[in-house]
Amino acid sequence: MDADQFRIAGKHLIDYIADYIESLRTRPVLPDVKPGYINDVVPSEAPEDGEPWIDMFNDIEEVVMKGMTHWHSPNFHAYFPTANSYPAICGDMLSGALSCIGFTWNAAPSCTELEMKMMDWFAQMLGLPDHFCFGSGKGGGGVIQSTASESTLIAMLCSRCEVLQDRGVDHKVEDEAKYDILSRLVAYTSCQSHSSVEKASLLSATRLRMIASNEQMGMDVNALRSQILVDRNHGLIPFIVIATLGTTNTCAFDDLQSIGILCKEEGIWLHVDAAYAGSAFVCPEYRHYMNGIEHVDSFSVNPHKWLLVNFDCNAFWVRDKHLIEDAFNVNPVYLKHENEGKIPDYRHWQIPLGRRFRSLKMWFVFRSYGVKGLQDHIRKQIKLAHLFGELLESDTRFEIVDEIRMGLVCFRLKGNNELNENLIKRINRSRNIFLTPTKVNDRFIIRFAVCARTCNEEDIRFAWSVVQKYANIVLTEMNGNDCTAT
Repeated sequence: MDADQFRIAGKHLIDYIADYIESLRTRPVLPDVKPGYINDVVPSEAPEDGEPWIDMFNDIEEVVMKGMTHWHSPNFHAYFPTANSYPAICGDMLSGALSCIGFTWNAAPSCTELEMKMMDWFAQMLGLPDHFCFGSGKGGGGVIQSTASESTLIAMLCSRCEVLQDRGVDHKVEDEAKYDILSRLVAYTSCQSHSSVEKASLLSATRLRMIASNEQMGMDVNALRSQILVDRNHGLIPFIVIATLGTTNTCAFDDLQSIGILCKEEGIWLHVDAAYAGSAFVCPEYRHYMNGIEHVDSFSVNPHKWLLVNFDCNAFWVRDKHLIEDAFNVNPVYLKHENEGKIPDYRHWQIPLGRRFRSLKMWFVFRSYGVKGLQDHIRKQIKLAHLFGELLESDTRFEIVDEIRMGLVCFRLKGNNELNENLIKRINRSRNIFLTPTKVNDRFIIRFAVCARTCNEEDIRFAWSVVQKYANIVLTEMNGNDCTAT
């Protein structure tokens, strides 16, 4: 494909993408395929000779769209949002065209420096302490990781290096003292935290204590304090607490103030996973959930969840950038350059060496929407969640589980778990809307998340009509009589 052919193909595809996004309401949110469907529509071997663009384009619907769950459909209410916007798509296009690998400043100066600036912009937008900003000169800074899961693992690895440093042990040297210390480290998180915390503990070969939650589904700080004391008495070394602002199950919030004070008293690193809910802190009225942020050592938010920046884009800040640089610094001759030490080399801030120019999409989105536009987006989706809650409350057959926080509503039919499992299966099989469940304290709960950028009040009322329709069916089947909405 030469440049002229590429221009034709590119314009063709851009028109298709825009038409796809604007017509998502006309597509079933879930595909109607079985595992292995791709074998029927894609040959078993690659073509010997190149094919024309039009043939590839014509296969998009049959191959890709046939098996696509449409995450940006206004009828998608599962998991949490994954962000999408035209400015972010444009940023991804430019990043793909530049195709640089910004592992050092020298490899692509604009890739490093724009990322530093965007991380400072974002920290200011969220109301984070200025010690997380490069511009403050207070030792901290931010970096774009792929996901919050990766940031949790990196926080664990950084914090254990700090423990070794505090004990005068070089983490890069083979030393029995090092392995003795590493074998005694203990991490702590809530039983409501994301599974990625458990995965990080597995990957880092670290003990993990799952702390009980309180009535608000946040971490029980008294239980945390007691467990730390027990572990210290057994000769173990508590080294990190992973707190959550906006849990996946119910969007519960840990008490950062209490946890932070405890971590300061105990000399323990405090990492915060605010993957979903953190984006809401662009709105000042939700920053009370961050009370205690001054005690935090590292903080993570996914603008690719709720802030209109396409996946993948996780924002990760550290109070002391030297700790992360020391933890990951491997410096072969072929990566050295004359400007080392004058400005960060982001390869020292992450697990892989290579990195994409992801800050472009943040730059495009932040400038296109402005802070006010991003606030409007968050507030609109929270308002829509409360509308769905009001509709639930109008029908006495349903109950809302816990309070509505952010853009998530947790609900269930009054009755047993089997009834609610049947309800969500019926709803999803209809392919009209898509919901996901969770289980908390042995109660099966249905999660309704406001996800799509284009979701509006009409879409919420449509979703409610689908829920009611299948509630009528499952209750009729259970009771053998007509159970219409009350």
